[in-house]
Amino acid sequence: MKVMIRRSPEAGLSIYVPKKDLEEPIVESEHETLWGGWIRIANGWVLDLPEMASDTPLPITVNARKRGEGGDDR
Repeated sequence: MKVMIRRSPEAGLSIYVPKKDLEEPIVESEHETLWGGWIRIANGWVLDLPEMASDTPLPITVNARKRGEGGDDR
């Protein structure tokens, strides 16, 4: 699914999922640089992010894959 990842001063890192009209903060990540690992967002979803350069500028829209565990898929 397409997600936009951005950084804001008040919320830190967050994602927006246009298809679900969902915006949530990123609460945990497998790698400090985000890319090539999983992230967990506040609603419990776990998403796999693509490999990208660690200095990739934000905001950016990427294809992420939602894992089956953690959270529901409403």
